[in-house]
Amino acid sequence: MLSLIIFLPLAVAALLAVVPVPDRVARWAWAGATAADLALVVWLCAAYESPAGGGLAFEQRVRWIPTVDSSYHVGVDGLSLPLLALTAVVFAACAVYGLREQQRPRALAALFLALQTTCLGLFAAQDLILFFVFFDLSIVGMYAAIGGWGTGRNAGRSALQFFLYTFLGSLALLLGFIGLFLAADPHTFDIPTLIAAAPLADAPVAGGFVLAALLVGLAIKTPTVPFHTWLPPAHTDASAIGSAVLAAVLLKMGTYGFVRIAMPVLPGAWQAAAWVVIAVGVVSALYGALVALAQTDVKRMIAYTSINHMGYVVLAVGAAGLAGSGTAARELAVTGAVTQMVSHGLTTGALFLLAGVLHDRTGSYAMRDHGGLARTGPVFAGLFGVAAFASLGIPAFSGFVAEFQVFAGSAGATAWAAVALPGILITAALFLRAVQLMLVGPPGGRSIGFADVRAVEAVPVVTLLVLSLAIGVAPWPLLDLIAPAAETLVGLVSR
Repeated sequence: MLSLIIFLPLAVAALLAVVPVPDRVARWAWAGATAADLALVVWLCAAYESPAGGGLAFEQRVRWIPTVDSSYHVGVDGLSLPLLALTAVVFAACAVYGLREQQRPRALAALFLALQTTCLGLFAAQDLILFFVFFDLSIVGMYAAIGGWGTGRNAGRSALQFFLYTFLGSLALLLGFIGLFLAADPHTFDIPTLIAAAPLADAPVAGGFVLAALLVGLAIKTPTVPFHTWLPPAHTDASAIGSAVLAAVLLKMGTYGFVRIAMPVLPGAWQAAAWVVIAVGVVSALYGALVALAQTDVKRMIAYTSINHMGYVVLAVGAAGLAGSGTAARELAVTGAVTQMVSHGLTTGALFLLAGVLHDRTGSYAMRDHGGLARTGPVFAGLFGVAAFASLGIPAFSGFVAEFQVFAGSAGATAWAAVALPGILITAALFLRAVQLMLVGPPGGRSIGFADVRAVEAVPVVTLLVLSLAIGVAPWPLLDLIAPAAETLVGLVSR
């Protein structure tokens, strides 16, 4: 079943690529494929039971490259299943939003379905080579999405910058994977085997170099300061669905790599580097919020808030490496980090889709061009206001649950985590500023004659926000899924 979920979108993408169907059929085939995949993921979540001892569920293993002990090995646990579900939800929402697409819709549908397979495959991969293959293919897919369907004048340049930055990160990641392979005895790329062996536990210097390679590769994808410079132009010039997928799903590949590979495979090195990771998380959270506050372009503002939100995740996983602190606090920090990944995907995905509506109507992302939208576009204004408040972490939405756990767990591990708390206040200020500039007051500028949100645009946004609300009101199903895996991870890091 897990392999069907991973490769169903790719199979439909292949059909769309070779069969010259009409544009309308291609759009609905895209939506239908993502809906079917989402239904399968919902079934997977309903059938999931956390294995005893923190193992994998729905595990599949097929012989692939035996000379280096690399196999097609997939499986899920409480760390990966929430991100698998997030991927299915976001791509389904983008497919519905894409029903309005007029620019080469068949090619776009095939591209995003193939990109969906790379994302699903990465979150299910239990082999380093398999992980790397999906990681690299996602870079190619997003490069094509930005360069081929971008809305900015510099879309080609931004796509190239994105590719070069993230491909450099993938090379660093590959170097780290090779280091783990060579250190293992016997040599293997199998992730559960490497976790059990912790091959560099007795070689702190070598372990530090391997961890540094992994951190650079994953930090570029996250991205954290100072590896973030590719993100704002990529978002500014990407299409609405390109930005939604990039922020909601692809950024999580970096932080997921921390909890799936770096932390459990290199526990000693992670403990040694914990304060560096914490410092990077704090700087990213504060820097992202401050620079977002200075933006006049709404899409760039949302892009910089992603650096802020992912900084919280990095802070939490860094705090989990402080082995001398309380175990319960570190488990809470990891649970908060995974919850934050899901929450950020839902709320930021909704914000980028709404930014796409704004640009489609007016041709501008400048906030001062759109005063008084609450009168000319009340549905848009209402959705944007809800998404903004959800993103800043107001109670009743998923962001509050996530950030509360991140800071409670991180502060329980080290009081220095409180240094990142002003990021929440700054984020509130920047979103309130955006609401004031764009939504309230008399209509002016490009807001005059604004055509309000249509159903095909509202449905995906509302779906993402309702899911964020559901997690905020009743978080226990998600937390019960994550918590056992977080406990296992902290135990592995504490070795």
